[in-house]
Amino acid sequence: MATIVTNTSPIQTTPPVERRVSLAAIQSHLPLPANARWPDGVWDIEALSHGSMSVLLFAPRGTDYQSMHEQDELYIILSGSGTLLVDGQGCSFCPGDVLFIPARVDHHFENFSDDLVTWAVFWGPDGGES
Repeated sequence: MATIVTNTSPIQTTPPVERRVSLAAIQSHLPLPANARWPDGVWDIEALSHGSMSVLLFAPRGTDYQSMHEQDELYIILSGSGTLLVDGQGCSFCPGDVLFIPARVDHHFENFSDDLVTWAVFWGPDGGES
């Protein structure tokens, strides 16, 4: 936390909020090392966050091993195409699409192209908004 001193008293300010994220800069960090859950490498990385909001870059390769999340989620498809399976039902997508997934709903990408890149935006309370 920064402190600004005025003529009368100090004013507390919050740390600056990141306002811009470079896709190329974030994407250059992928993949992260493989682990038990993601044996082909981890293909998501947090780009920025503020309060309950978090933005990840997600670019799965091979198989999408993700599981349901505690917060509501938006995917903003930057490149690639395929099918998003949501609670057992398929939804095709292509670049420019925005996909909404409620909190605690099982979902993953299937039959997706090798160039799939999407922002994943999480926000709100655990369990999602009403």
